[in-house]
Amino acid sequence: MNATEIFKKVRKIEIKTRGLSNQIFSGQYHSIFKGRGMAFSEVREYQYGDDIRNIDWNVTARFNHPYIKIYEEERELTVMMLIDVSGSNEFGTKVALKEEMITEIAAVLAFSAIQNNDKVGVIFFSNKIEKFIPPKKGPTHILRIIRELVDFKPDNQETNIAESLRFLTNAIKKRCTAFILSDFMDRGFDEAIQIANNKHDVIAIRIYDPREIDMPNIGLVKFKDAETGKNLWVDTSNPRARKLYQEWFIENEKWLKRLFLKSGVDMAKIRTDEDYVKPLIKLFKRREARL
Repeated sequence: MNATEIFKKVRKIEIKTRGLSNQIFSGQYHSIFKGRGMAFSEVREYQYGDDIRNIDWNVTARFNHPYIKIYEEERELTVMMLIDVSGSNEFGTKVALKEEMITEIAAVLAFSAIQNNDKVGVIFFSNKIEKFIPPKKGPTHILRIIRELVDFKPDNQETNIAESLRFLTNAIKKRCTAFILSDFMDRGFDEAIQIANNKHDVIAIRIYDPREIDMPNIGLVKFKDAETGKNLWVDTSNPRARKLYQEWFIENEKWLKRLFLKSGVDMAKIRTDEDYVKPLIKLFKRREARL
């Protein structure tokens, strides 16, 4: 993709996702994703019932009378997006590739965050951290993120979700809201996601293709594993082969659901052949109902 093509694609995604963010998501985003830290505001005289742990001893000593520190909730939030750029996201049989859907959803979330005056950062990951864009504010920063989403080429094709979560936990010191956008075709990140969600507010957005649920009967087909590069011949006319594949997919779905529930992680499931607006709004409303 040359520079002109990249610019056109970035511009197209910007127009679409900025519009969606303005019309649909900004209000809900503002009410649901609030800063959770407490910032010092002022001091005032101690009153009966105040928490003595908030006494400002320096001011108290100066005036020989107890004063306490008043804190206010910090409005500013840091939003991190963990973007799976492994080979399995290059798959799509209907409307869009998984990676194209991930790009649009990430752009919508980024524009919503920036309108809320939040900082936005990105972690691109495969089986390693491919790129880290530290959180910043502003439209120029968002356009840089979209440009990277459109044109990013990973070094590796395999997936390691645990590695991305460990990096998030170590790199971002202050509590943040972290969206992880992936097809979640990986295992072994149980502990990492629990640790990450204890420190941050982790939200899983699972992108999948309908053909990953129901393999069609189209005879002998050569499949290529996008992550390992290996070729495998599969007889899709064999009912047992199709059934085994479907059973694996359903079992993986159940495992993910149990893991996210146990870890306290919200999840939205989005198909590549469906509009992603409804699942996102459903996610926002579900969180709003718990406030």
